[in-house]
Amino acid sequence: MLFRRRNRPSRIERFRVAVWPRNSWSRSTRYFGKRVLRLTATPHAIAIGFAAGAFASCTPLVGFHFLTAFAVAYIVRGNLIASALGTSIGNPLTFPFIWAITFKIGQWILHGRAPKTDPHKVHQQFQQGLFEKSLDSLWPMLKPMFIGAVPLGLVVGTLSYVIVYKCVEVYQRRRRQTIATRNERVFPHSRSTAEEDSSA
Repeated sequence: MLFRRRNRPSRIERFRVAVWPRNSWSRSTRYFGKRVLRLTATPHAIAIGFAAGAFASCTPLVGFHFLTAFAVAYIVRGNLIASALGTSIGNPLTFPFIWAITFKIGQWILHGRAPKTDPHKVHQQFQQGLFEKSLDSLWPMLKPMFIGAVPLGLVVGTLSYVIVYKCVEVYQRRRRQTIATRNERVFPHSRSTAEEDSSA
């Protein structure tokens, strides 16, 4: 296949890159931001799609975040590619905190109390439960996480929508201005002709 790597990376290497990028966090963040900004859609469609992905990443549906994001984005008529990019809110660095917060919020909603939770302990128990326990034994932990994921996902999704909408709107406006200025330099007579026609 064209552009395929000669040496296929191992699972450990892929995991390391997911946790710690090869270049730097700032460069990877800029690259990721450009991918979102350059999507071809309205600012609302991109922002609501990204928010759908951010909402999905707050759920404990590990392995199904893309499908959940696509479903939510389809319902709210968001951009599907933006929804896939929005799932990056949930990653190996943020999952321990997301799962601990959703568990804590769910416990507070169900039982009226919010126990102290160690993010790394919840993350470890949840990961072990996915591979070693049955659904019946894991459900007492999953139930509050599902319930807590709704308010947390709405907050994260709303913040993501506002930030992405403003960024995309500014980027697209500046891009239109740049293209208009470039066209004026390349075709200076077309504008003068158009102005003469409008004045006539």
